[in-house]
Amino acid sequence: MIQLENITFQYASSKEPVFSQFDLDLQPGRIYGLMGPNGSGKSTLLYILMGLLHVQKGRIEVDGHDVSRRERRLLQNLYIVPEEFELPSMTLMEYVDTYRPFYPRFSREVLSQCLHEFELSESLHTNQLSMGQKKKVIMAFALACGTSYLLMDEPTNGLDVASKKQFRKVIAMNMTDERTIVIATHQVHDVEQMLDHVLILGSREAESESCPGNTLSASSLVMCDATVSRVTQLFSFTLTHAPLQDALYVERTAQGYACIAPRHSDDEETPLNIELLYNAVQNGKIKMNDDKLND
Repeated sequence: MIQLENITFQYASSKEPVFSQFDLDLQPGRIYGLMGPNGSGKSTLLYILMGLLHVQKGRIEVDGHDVSRRERRLLQNLYIVPEEFELPSMTLMEYVDTYRPFYPRFSREVLSQCLHEFELSESLHTNQLSMGQKKKVIMAFALACGTSYLLMDEPTNGLDVASKKQFRKVIAMNMTDERTIVIATHQVHDVEQMLDHVLILGSREAESESCPGNTLSASSLVMCDATVSRVTQLFSFTLTHAPLQDALYVERTAQGYACIAPRHSDDEETPLNIELLYNAVQNGKIKMNDDKLND
């Protein structure tokens, strides 16, 4: 379990903190989709969770261990796939032999399985790969490390349609009840069907625009923190010819009106439209931070 309690983080070059009095709990056995506007702190949050950025205030613990101490037993259970990276010029097996000793639960079998699904050879050399192929390699290695916590920043950027399908398959094949995966992304439709839990960041400043005289800073807060099952239990996502009278949020589309409405007891469950939910949350039409909306 990851716990962030009352953290404050501010870059030295910034006038405002990215996070102020920020709280978040991440449970095992879930795939989290982390979304938010540009500058809301998605990537920053991942690096804070890794202990690569240090908060000015607050507490961050992973399974009861202080992340800021960066203890070996903790680091060998965390892995981050950044949005941008460079691989050293070497064969894949040289890369594996160099870095796998850091991860006691590393599995060659899982690596081979992921490479097979990604249609990559184990004999490849990193300097012969496209950026999309390099991303597949690092994701295959990350899953093979067997860490309980896997953080991924825009993992589907640079992947074609077929590769995105492969990505979803390898994640599903290697998800367990003990593993927590956090995917920070703008490409919401790439991960929509994978997610167990939705986290949407927004600005305190934006939230307070409807409250004259409010002096909250522009720091980020969690505007939605709920399981997908809870969202679809509470709301219906429909496409209609005319806006629903009880709709909480409506968007005009080429096919009609995309609506979010309260789900009644006799309504069939509808699939989550995560982009519609995101827009509704950012526009202040739906709030999902209170305890009754969270499992």
